[in-house]
Amino acid sequence: MNTRLKKLVEDFSRHKNIDALLVTNDSNIRYLTGFPASESWFLVTKLKAFYITDSRYILEARQGLKGVTVKQYTRMPCATLCELTKQYRIKRLGFDERQTSYALWKKLKEFCPRNPKLIPATGMVEALREVKDQTEVEEVRNSLKLHYKAIDFMKKVVKPGLSERQIALKLEAFVKSHGAEFSFPPIIASGPNSCYPHARVTDRVIRNNENVLLDFGMDIKGYKSDLTRNFFLGRIAPRVKQVHEALTLAQKEAIKLIKPGIKCSDVDAQARKVLRKYSLAKYFGHSLGHGVGLDIHEAPRLSSQSTSILEEGMIVTVEPGVYIPNQFGIRVEDMVLVTKEGCEVLSGYYN
Repeated sequence: MNTRLKKLVEDFSRHKNIDALLVTNDSNIRYLTGFPASESWFLVTKLKAFYITDSRYILEARQGLKGVTVKQYTRMPCATLCELTKQYRIKRLGFDERQTSYALWKKLKEFCPRNPKLIPATGMVEALREVKDQTEVEEVRNSLKLHYKAIDFMKKVVKPGLSERQIALKLEAFVKSHGAEFSFPPIIASGPNSCYPHARVTDRVIRNNENVLLDFGMDIKGYKSDLTRNFFLGRIAPRVKQVHEALTLAQKEAIKLIKPGIKCSDVDAQARKVLRKYSLAKYFGHSLGHGVGLDIHEAPRLSSQSTSILEEGMIVTVEPGVYIPNQFGIRVEDMVLVTKEGCEVLSGYYN
């Protein structure tokens, strides 16, 4: 077993003493194996791990997975899973409630009516994923390197007279020409469209003297980047300038607080404290940030409701935003790595 699998197995005794864990989330399987899973299951026991898949992926799995037994199912993965639990005398099988639908839970109970007993074991893999190792940090840095190049490209592209959709197509062509993918559908919002935090790309034509919000990310080898940049075309209205300056300060003050041992909720509160001084806090409706790695949104979350404590190796976004209905919206977003003594703004050497 690799190091990540060994860490996971060590946690079995802490989660209601389970004998094995069923993992069905693709990102979690990729984290544990390094293999880009698709529509497959992963069973981790105390001694062995099994990748359960069908004929579409069996050859790739056998070639790409090391130290893992690959099993092909013909009827349903539930049947193969239950056969393995009988063979290895698994009496208590952990499963993630958030990744398991009620329909799947019923199917598992149907195929395994008595044993194993299904034990809720939510977030075991996600807890390991919160803290990135050095290899993961480098993968994120690689995604950011291409992200910077894309932003430079956008500086030449974004101009009055083009539609949001035209800009999106040019950005997509750039990303694909570099062998990458978007980590999420890009947000390109101009003028009043920018007041929608997750605006959809439209055919609206960009005009002079307005802002354009670009929020997008790169995906290279599964690891993501996530940055937001604002393009100000022509004359900047005083109100827009004031909001941007307030958000920049709010982000700066929040980042100053980031270090191991700090509550995520305190970082969120720091940004809101600054925005309240500018009477802008009421326009900031979402959380301050989120973890980024194999998923674009993962733990920990920088929010008022979060109970998480920052640890060395976590990577989070810090993205305060102000969205004034029917007028404009601005979001300032960077990615931050929690270090031993404080933090490093991974996107800080690019503005």
